[in-house]
Amino acid sequence: MKKGKPVADANLRDTENVPLVEDIDRYFEREVLPYAEDAWIDKKKTKIGYEIPMTRYFYEYQPPEKVEDIVERIHALEEDIAASFNKLFAEEK
Repeated sequence: MKKGKPVADANLRDTENVPLVEDIDRYFEREVLPYAEDAWIDKKKTKIGYEIPMTRYFYEYQPPEKVEDIVERIHALEEDIAASFNKLFAEEK
């Protein structure tokens, strides 16, 4: 307490995402106070808005590439690199 007001411990500070349709104080009493009875809300820092989970709404699953295709592509790259090295070192002689 400082001048009769509670002082927040920065190490214990936390945030909650409260659904827009729910009253903040009721949510706080039901979801926070039973677990942290000395918790309080700093009304000056309360923000009202909406969070859009982009992944949930816009992500389209793409199955991973087959292992055989990856191995084939790596093998082709290795052959190309080996050919480039052979060509490079053959020209130096």
